Amino acid sequence: MGLNAALIQARFDDIRESLERLESIRQRPRKEFLADQDLRDLASYRLLVAIEAAIQICYHVSAQVLHKAPTEYAECFAFLGEAGILSQALSERLQRMARFRNVLVHRYWDVDYSRVYDVLQRDLDDLREFMRAISELLG
Repeated sequence: MGLNAALIQARFDDIRESLERLESIRQRPRKEFLADQDLRDLASYRLLVAIEAAIQICYHVSAQVLHKAPTEYAECFAFLGEAGILSQALSERLQRMARFRNVLVHRYWDVDYSRVYDVLQRDLDDLREFMRAISELLG
C-alpha cells in the first residue's frame, strides 16, 4: 500500500497550526504563563493536538514501512529510531513527549504547568525535526 501522503500532510498541518499557536505562548514569561489559566489550557490543548498528530503519523509509518504495530505510543517512536528513520536522540525525545501526552490526557488533574512551560521552551523543535524526517520518506 505505501505511505498515504495526504494523511501525513493533514497531520503536518495540525502540527504546524499548533506550533504557531504555541510559539506565541512560548514568548510569555514563566510567571505570566503560570498565572493565566487560559494560556495554560490553550498550551496544554495545542501540545496534545501536536503530539497526537505526530503519533498518528508514527503509527502510519510504522505500519506501512516497518510492518510493525506498536503496543504503546512511545514504542512507536522507538521503532522509528531503531529503523534509522529518526535519529536515536530524536526518537528518545519523542518517546518522552508521548509519555507527557499520557499525563495531559489521563492525569489532567495532576498536570505540572511548570513542566508544560518547560516543554514549550525546550521541545517544540523536536516536532519540526520529526516532520522533516518524515518528509524525507515521502521524497
